[in-house]
Amino acid sequence: MDSIKILLPYNFSELDQKALDFVSNVFSHFPAVEVTLFNVYVVAPQIEMKDSPVMRKMHANLRHLNQLKDEQEKALKKAKQDLVEQGFSETSVRIVFKPKHKDTASHIIEAVIEENHDVVILNRKYGKMSRFFIGSVFNKVIPSLKDKTICIVT
Repeated sequence: MDSIKILLPYNFSELDQKALDFVSNVFSHFPAVEVTLFNVYVVAPQIEMKDSPVMRKMHANLRHLNQLKDEQEKALKKAKQDLVEQGFSETSVRIVFKPKHKDTASHIIEAVIEENHDVVILNRKYGKMSRFFIGSVFNKVIPSLKDKTICIVT
């Protein structure tokens, strides 16, 4: 294998930070490793503004959503910088930050297949009952990826 391509879905949680630390500790000493920090964000809809209290409130909510997107993009850049400081070259770490058009698991599966990643680093948080009903990203991604190495951080 010439290089190892790693996809690290990153959603700004404590477990994501553990996954980032895992990647640094295990892979930073390999010369031919490419890491992709991956996130999909919710796109704020464009609405026509009319002068009404409801529309002003909606505009404030949309402004907050755009501000959150900007903060997340900065956090991804900081995560990249953390990897570089841990020994990865600037060119071996890239960020994919794109609008969400389907469920997150489908975006991850598509990225792994299209970009031919060798390793996927996921995390798993136990205990949320809602995941039983709606299914987690973890439960959707694992059975969909064949012939890939998947590391689970808990």
